[in-house]
Amino acid sequence: MPKSLSRIAQKAGMPPGFLVFAEPGLVPASISVIRYSDTEFTEHEFDDFSQCLPLEKGEGVTWINVNGVSRVKTLEKLGESFSLHPLVLEDIVDMEQRPKIEDYETYLFIVLKALKHLADDEDIEFGSDQVSLILGSSYVISFHEGVGGLFAPVRERLRQGKGRIRKLGADYLAYALIDLVVDNYFVELETYSDKVESLEDEVVIRPSPQTLREVHRFKNDMIMLRKSLWPLREVIARLERRESPLINENLSMYFKDVYDHTIIAIETVETYRDILSGMLDIYLSSMSNRLNEIMKVLTLIATIFMPLTFITGFFGMNFKHMGELDWPYGQSLTILVMLLITGAMLWYFRKRHWI
Repeated sequence: MPKSLSRIAQKAGMPPGFLVFAEPGLVPASISVIRYSDTEFTEHEFDDFSQCLPLEKGEGVTWINVNGVSRVKTLEKLGESFSLHPLVLEDIVDMEQRPKIEDYETYLFIVLKALKHLADDEDIEFGSDQVSLILGSSYVISFHEGVGGLFAPVRERLRQGKGRIRKLGADYLAYALIDLVVDNYFVELETYSDKVESLEDEVVIRPSPQTLREVHRFKNDMIMLRKSLWPLREVIARLERRESPLINENLSMYFKDVYDHTIIAIETVETYRDILSGMLDIYLSSMSNRLNEIMKVLTLIATIFMPLTFITGFFGMNFKHMGELDWPYGQSLTILVMLLITGAMLWYFRKRHWI
C-alpha cells in the first residue's frame, strides 16, 4: 500500500485534526526564531516550542522556521499560541499533502514540495520534502520536513540586510521562501539534464537492461516532479491574484515572476517526459535491430554451410564402392570446390548488400 494511503488508513475513525506523524522521532525538530525590521535583527535557536512561546508582540516581522516535524505535542503548543486550525496542524505533520493554499482569514496556509537530491552525480535520484508555510500579518511560520539548509540563502540575506527583504513585510518573506523552493527545481533539473543526455546516447549506441532500468527510474522521477509542479502552479496563481488582504498589491509582479518560473519548470519536465518516452521506443527499436543483425549473421553462416554440409555428408556415406574415394586428387578437389562455393556465396551476399 502506498505510504499516503497507509497514513490515511491510520486515521480512520479519529476526529478531524488528530495529529499522526508518519515516522515519529525520525527527524528531531530544530527551531529558529528570527525577528527583524529595517533597523533591527535578532536570531535565536531552540529545541522546543515551549522555549520560544509565547512570542512578544512588537514591530517588524517574526519568522519561525522548523526543520523536522516530529514533536507533535510541542507543535500543538504552537497552534494554540497562533490560533491555528487543527486541520492545519494535521496537514503539517502529514507529509503526503499536495501543494495547495488555504485561506483562514487571519492567515494563509501554503503547502509546497521542495526538490532534493538523494544521490551523487554518478547515480542521480530525486525526492521531495514537504514545506508548509503559515503567513500572517506580521509573521511567517515555515515547516520543512527534512534537515539541511534549504532556507539558508534567505536567512543570510536577512542577516546581511541585503536588498529589500528587511524593508518589506511578512508577505515578501513568504514570497522569498516560495521563490527559493521554485528556483531549487532548476538547480536540480540542470544536473538531471546532463544525465538524460548521456543516457540518450547510451540508448542509441549500447543499450542494455541496466539502461532500461535507468529510463524507468527517470520516468518515475518525472512523475514525482509533475505531481509537485502542476498543483504548485495553482498556488502561485492564487497568490498572484492577491485573493487575500495579507498579500500586498506591490507583490503581484513578484509572484508573476515566480509563476513564470513554475511554467518553465513544468515545460522542462514535460520535455524530459517526452524524451524518456522516446528513449523507451528507441531502446526497443535498438534491441530489435540488434536481434535482427544477430539473426542475419547466423542465417548467412547457416546458408554458407548448407552446401558444404551437403558435400561432406555426401562423401561421408559408408558405401563400399565409391570411385572418388580412390582418386588421389579427390580430397584436394573437394576442398577447392567448397572454397569456391563459399567465395561465390560471399560475393553474392555482398553484391546484394546483405553483408
